[in-house]
Amino acid sequence: MKVTVLKTAEEIGVAVAKIFTDEVKANPDCILGLATGASPIPTYNSIIKTHKEEGISFKGVKTYNLDEYCDLPKADKNSYYTFMHEQLFNSLDILEENVHFLDGNATDTDAECRRYDNEINEAGGIDIQLLGIGNNAHIGFNEPADSFTDGSFKVKLTDSTIEANKIYFDENPMPHYALTMGVNQIMSAKKIVLIATGPKKAEAVRNMIKGEVTPQVPASILQNHNDVEIFLDEAAASLL
Repeated sequence: MKVTVLKTAEEIGVAVAKIFTDEVKANPDCILGLATGASPIPTYNSIIKTHKEEGISFKGVKTYNLDEYCDLPKADKNSYYTFMHEQLFNSLDILEENVHFLDGNATDTDAECRRYDNEINEAGGIDIQLLGIGNNAHIGFNEPADSFTDGSFKVKLTDSTIEANKIYFDENPMPHYALTMGVNQIMSAKKIVLIATGPKKAEAVRNMIKGEVTPQVPASILQNHNDVEIFLDEAAASLL
């Protein structure tokens, strides 16, 4: 693990965006794994800025998002499909057919998860996977558990995750289930970049980096990957 501590979320956004835009410059047909939430927004803002200033094209890029809520309309303001379009895709020249999401409204969620994993694998695998980390050290929606997960699957969200996210839901109720890439699917990415900011993430960050590798701390599995970069602000790094 390579750990970089910067002063602000904006500085982290610039640094992480450079990793992604450099990949697009070097490999215009690259496969990017993307995340939602507050942590990646500065990165997406910086990617958009670089795209506009340098004219980098995303027309050949394919993206696969980590997760999506179940039983939430695709067009809902809180769906991850909507989030990604508002925060990134609408400001790039990426082709709509090249952006991919798990379908949280699929009738057969097991078949949908197999379809998604197969599609990623057939595309050649993810070149760079962007991650955040939950207060309980979850990655994607892989919550603390007795064993590490494999491929994509349907997960019941924990009370702590629901509590952290329900503030965004003022119209439709907060979903209690989601579809998410499994831990081993995340670990199959060639490179992983994780962002954590704020004091609430400090304990999870310490356990991820310095604790034992255990499914009770899902992000700790990243210790076993050969190319992981972690970007922290000083608050998130305070317990290291």
